[in-house]
Amino acid sequence: MKNFVKDWLIKLFSAQARKIIKKHKPIVIGIVGSVGKTSTKYAIATVLSKKYRVQYQKGNYNVPLTMPLVVTGQSLPSLSNPFGWLKVWLAGQKYVHGKYPYDVVVLEMGTDTPGDIAELAQIIKPDIAVVTGVSEEHMEYFKTLDNVAKEELSIAQFAKQLVINNDDTNSDAVKLYVPNDLPITKYGFSRGSHYKLQAQRSTHHSFMLEVVSPTGQDIKTEVMVAAKHSLLPVGAAITVAEILGMSKANIEKGVSSVLPPSGRMRLLEGQKGSLIIDDSYNSSPIAAEAALKTLFEMKAPQKIAILGNMNELGAVSKTAHQHIGDMLRPDKVDLVITLGLDANKYLATSAEQNSCSVIRTTDPYKAGKVALQNLSEKAIILIKGSQGDVFLEEAVKMLLANPNDAKHLVRQNDFWQTKKSNLYNNLELS
Repeated sequence: MKNFVKDWLIKLFSAQARKIIKKHKPIVIGIVGSVGKTSTKYAIATVLSKKYRVQYQKGNYNVPLTMPLVVTGQSLPSLSNPFGWLKVWLAGQKYVHGKYPYDVVVLEMGTDTPGDIAELAQIIKPDIAVVTGVSEEHMEYFKTLDNVAKEELSIAQFAKQLVINNDDTNSDAVKLYVPNDLPITKYGFSRGSHYKLQAQRSTHHSFMLEVVSPTGQDIKTEVMVAAKHSLLPVGAAITVAEILGMSKANIEKGVSSVLPPSGRMRLLEGQKGSLIIDDSYNSSPIAAEAALKTLFEMKAPQKIAILGNMNELGAVSKTAHQHIGDMLRPDKVDLVITLGLDANKYLATSAEQNSCSVIRTTDPYKAGKVALQNLSEKAIILIKGSQGDVFLEEAVKMLLANPNDAKHLVRQNDFWQTKKSNLYNNLELS
């Protein structure tokens, strides 16, 4: 019965969203990719808002039941709340029959299994599709990286134009899975990018970014991000903005307003004058590697890496965790704290084989406690892990200099706090 209700709601609200799009014709931007979708969504929405009225969802409304609600700006009610769904429906009907207050709709499209992207794109076809990169994800279902590429690039069958992260999307896969007649614009640091990024670190908190544009309208401005790879979403935003005809002044104004979302390389003040790099939202091999490279290039009297499991990697999980462990050296990081089955077993062991100091933990509260016990003045702490059974934002919370900064962390609402409390049996109180 529950699945029947869910399927019926998907059909109902998908049809409503399509009616709104068809009548009012906002520009639809769909974002797919293995990593960086939310950061890219925020960056695009921030930059485009300097010219356009932009609609997007701050949460992860990236599945068939939730994505149509982004069009109407409504929150997801409980499946068992008919009055909540009626309210959402009536709010959407105002746009079906009346004016629509947005010029651009930015959608995040997620995938767990083959065919998910196609299902989402059939609900709402994007005018511009942005591919943030292709890397190992949900490998228990996709099995091979080629299958991941095929899935993410399937968006090309529905879009009018494609914008691709040239650094993290294999060119052979693009040739194989993208129609020859589809316009493609590439952005990135690598050769062959139409929008070529160059960056120089200014401070721990910022980079001076220059983007060489094929239009000759080069962009140069300071961006408040901690990591070089966090500039790629900004590159996507600049590319989309130029495609839509925004001026250099408006683009630079928008770029200077871009901040990383919660849990995505967000910088926070820690105890003892430390600096926390909060990357606790999720983790994957390519993202963990990039985060560690950021930690390595920063200067501090002490560096601590709290690394949680990279979930849903299937058969490649062992080698992926070993690879991250192999990156760790005593001259690059003073203490490694791990959490999760494969992180404790494979990542920790590889780091120990490199003579790193490693402490294994079984929950995020112990990880935070251990880090605090070993914390030196002015240290830098990288916190990176997946969601399920990891939840390292709780370790971040224990290290904050100002407890009020917990409002900047991921998964802090009642639903997630109850879930974590039940999972760990209030271990943070022990």
